[in-house]
Amino acid sequence: MQSIEWDDFQRVELRVGTVVSAEPNAKALKPAYVLRVDLGELGVKTSSAQLTAHYRCDELIGRQVLCVCNFAPKRIAGVRSEILVTGVHDAADKVVLTGFDKPLPNGARLA
Repeated sequence: MQSIEWDDFQRVELRVGTVVSAEPNAKALKPAYVLRVDLGELGVKTSSAQLTAHYRCDELIGRQVLCVCNFAPKRIAGVRSEILVTGVHDAADKVVLTGFDKPLPNGARLA
């Protein structure tokens, strides 16, 4: 594993947001959802996320997630994805969302 400096890590803007809507992304080659995430002062941002193995749309609404907010927007299956919602692949290579055990303000930055 290659080491990085603290300044490198600080350049990645990881913030808490709350999912306000989730719907299937009909244009995605692999099953995915279009998420709208409230990031507080940053506003509501859109992401396409392959979360269908473990989550239904209704389960995602109201859930707090950790997002990378300073990637350049990228078009994914017809969606302008403005953020990356973070997660980890499980043993079956399906994404499990990064989460929190206490409520946090939208837009709070990972410290």
